[in-house]
Order: sequence, then structure tokens, then C-alpha cells
Amino acid sequence: MTRATPASQNAAPLPPGLSAAAFRAALAAFAAALGSDAVLPADPASYLDPFAPGDAIAHAPSAVVLPKDVDGVRAALAVANRHRVPLWTVSTGRNFAYGGAAPRMRGCVVLDLRRMNRIIEIDETLGYALVEPGVTYYDLHRALGTPRRFWVDPPAAGWGSVVGNTLERGYGTTPYGDHADRQCGMEVVLANGDVVRTGMGAMSASRAWQVFKGGFGPSYDGLFMQSSFGVVTKLGIWLMPAPEGYMICRYAFAREDDLERVVDTLRPLRMDGTIQSHAVIESAVRWAAGVSTRRQWYDGDGAMPDEAVDAMARKIGIGRWNLRFCLYGPPSLVKARRDIAHARFTEIAGATLFEMPYRDGAVEPTGGGDRAQVGIPGLEAFNLLNWRGGSGAHIDFSPICPTVGRDAVKQVRMVRERAAQYGFDYYGGFTAGERAMHHIFAAIFDRDDPKQARDAGALIEALIRDAGAAGYGQYRTHLSFMDLAAAQYDFNDHALMRLSNAIKTSLDPNGILSPGKQGIWPKRFEGEG
Repeated sequence: MTRATPASQNAAPLPPGLSAAAFRAALAAFAAALGSDAVLPADPASYLDPFAPGDAIAHAPSAVVLPKDVDGVRAALAVANRHRVPLWTVSTGRNFAYGGAAPRMRGCVVLDLRRMNRIIEIDETLGYALVEPGVTYYDLHRALGTPRRFWVDPPAAGWGSVVGNTLERGYGTTPYGDHADRQCGMEVVLANGDVVRTGMGAMSASRAWQVFKGGFGPSYDGLFMQSSFGVVTKLGIWLMPAPEGYMICRYAFAREDDLERVVDTLRPLRMDGTIQSHAVIESAVRWAAGVSTRRQWYDGDGAMPDEAVDAMARKIGIGRWNLRFCLYGPPSLVKARRDIAHARFTEIAGATLFEMPYRDGAVEPTGGGDRAQVGIPGLEAFNLLNWRGGSGAHIDFSPICPTVGRDAVKQVRMVRERAAQYGFDYYGGFTAGERAMHHIFAAIFDRDDPKQARDAGALIEALIRDAGAAGYGQYRTHLSFMDLAAAQYDFNDHALMRLSNAIKTSLDPNGILSPGKQGIWPKRFEGEG
């Protein structure tokens, strides 16, 4: 899945600061501690970024260590501390568009937790699961069985890790779509090998670990999200009670300048709970990329012109902006919510409602219904890879946007204009919470075309700078741009980064855990970014 590289670059790199002899000794120590089957070469097909915006070798790992339990993680950390080997922790390594399983710093050993794949508990009274990092959304969905009393909330691609996606503050589209918000309780191995359970789990005999977040004293769960302060080995996640039934709704809005009114109409409906799901607002190109290819509509150079987008939208039967959401509950309640929402959105001239029939909660959607909104994982998100042809890839730009129409319009104009300068279509949209939206723009490119890949990377870099200047920060970004994204958080001369560095130095004095993640560098690797 990666571009060919010169033969001289195929050899795995050494970790920074280690000689070949010292690294061989470290690998032997990992094998002695965890077993020879737990120490592997860094297979390029699995551990190089398949969607690299440039040369994937820039983030090549040196080797892979695969512990199978908490004792294995502790043993790996002991070896890493003793031999000063930097590790890069992944749950399953499927964080595509943000770097996959590749490390931020070239030469790290990947600490791959995919063999830790137990679903430790599913409680169908209180509605939670306790899982290890190797458990995917597919795994948890299957374990919930049929008929489903509870639903999992899957992200766009359901093949990834529940733990990994939650720690990266990933999102889905059911009412439980804010995964970090629905997390409760962690088990974490610190860099020194100490095992900590957060919240109520700090009690050995706790009966409330996955039901109350706070515990007693300071709360630490958030400290281990998007951080390199420890290795999360267990995580509690709340499950959505299966509703009596549901109705999927979609609106098409004919004009590009409808976006401001769409967002401002949606916001109060989300805030008062009329619309329970996280609503998705999609541009025409984003919708079309799931069902067609660009050449069907435009085969010229540069970004698609407005007239081509308009013609495409009319032919497919979609709007320039498209809204989808799901309503849940008994028929009378769903109908009442639908009527309220419809009365508001039809005030926007030309708004068209495409309504799926009300279905029993045990019935899966058909006819193009959004399965993720009813808790069913899928891989439909990867359909976008066919948009430009060739070996499709994408890299994402992910700023947070207030749920305010003028902010949404400002971000879209900023992204659309900059993307056009680099020859990219605006493939974008928003996932709307109550007060904030995730604005996701994908720069789609052919990864076998080096120029397209470089242009995609240059575009994302420019967008991060543009957004920072306008007061919008990223919630997540590709490995290559973690330092730049972190630099935008500049209040009081980057006081937040000073705090992060102080915590990093205290918890990980040897700097072995995921150096460079989110722009946080151990002192011994300063200058590697």
C-alpha cells in the first residue's frame, strides 16, 4: 500500500542515539522478556503510513514489539528504559489519514497492542463495556449479539480500536458519538512500569469503576488522551441503550450559501435534544465521492468549478449541502421530533426532506440508510478513495468550529479557496455536536503520484497556519504536522506546552513513550521535530 522507495532506504532505521550494536542488544532483551514471537521487523505494509503526504520513510519504525498482556507491557517498558529505546504505542494502528501505525519520530520501536484483544466485561444492566486496546468496533458489535440490547457507537471506519479511537477523541454519529465523553475508567501502565487505575478503579474491590468518572480526588483520565504519559491497557466505554425504533432523515439544500442558515437552524435543535444524534453536514463533493468518481463529472485540471458541482448535484439528486441525522424512540416521540425539525428546516427555501420510514430498533437500515447512526460498524468511509482514481489516499484537516453559521461559512471559504490553489476539490463537511462541530476536510490524492502527495501535505500545512491565524485549532492531525498544530495553541507564550513538557519530564524522565506525539518532545529528543 506504500510507494516504492530506493533500495538504500529499505533497511529499518536505528532509534536516534543508539548504535547498531546497542540496538541489537535491546532487541535481544525484548525477545528474552516477551518471547521471540513478540519482536518482529517493521513490515512496511503494516507499519509505514499508507497515506503518507510525501515520503513514508520519514516516519519509518525500527522494529515492532507486541505484548499480549499487562505484564508484557511492563516488561517492554523496563527494557526500553534500560536500553533507552523510544517506543511508539498503537492500539491496532489503523489511524489512517493521520499516520496509521507509523511513529512520529523515525526509528522508534512500535509498541503494538493488537494482541491485547479481550472484551473483559459487558454489563447489560448498566450498559458499559471494559475492553483492551486490540478490541475493534466490529469485535464489540459482534459481542453485543442479537437482538441488541445495547449499541456501540462506531466511527467512520469501524475496523479500528475502541481504545485507540477514544483516546484520540474520535467521533461517531449516534447520541453517544462523543467517544471521549462516554469513556469511564482506565488502567494505565506508566513509563516506570507502575500500573494505575483511574477513578473508582483505584479501589481494589471497586464495583463502580465503569459507572462514575470522578472517583475521589483529582481526575486523570483526560491526562492520557492524545498524550504520551502512559500506556492505556484497559478502558471502560458506555454503550447506548437500544431504542424502541428510529428514523433516519436527510435534507438537501440547493444553494451553496444555505450553509449559514443550516447551521444556525440545527444548533438549537441539537442543544434542546430534539435531534439526538450527532448531525452530519456534507458538501456535494463529499456525498458524491461515496457513490461516484470525479471523472464522471469533471476531467479538467484544478478544483471542480461551481457549474460542474451544480450539474453533478442535480444529476445525483443531492444538494450543495446535505444534512443527515437520526431520531430515536417510540413512534409518537420520533414523529413529534421529526415534525419540529421539519418545520424549522423548511423555512430554508428549497430544502428537500428525504425521510426513511420509521423502523423497529432491531431492524437494520436498507436502501442507503446510514448504518453507523444505528450502531453498526462499516467501512463505507473508504469509498472516497476512488474519487480521483489511481491508488487513492487522503490526509485530513480537522479544525474545531463553533456551531455558529458564520464560523462554518468562514472556515469553508478559507479551506475551499486554499484547496483550489493547490488543485484540490473541497471534500468537506461537519459533524455537529451541541456547541461545537468537527470540520473534516480530506485532501484526496493518488499516492502513486509523488507530486499529488507532496501537494496534499503542503495544503494541510497551509491550512493549519490559516486556521491558527483565524482562531481555529485542530483537534487531531497527521504525524507530520503535530508540532505545527501544537504551536497554534500559543496563549501566554505556549504555557500549555510548558505544562505538558513538565508532566512528560516527571512521568517519563527517559523519554521512552511516543516522543513527539501531539508536539510533546522529551528533553533528549528536542530538535527531532
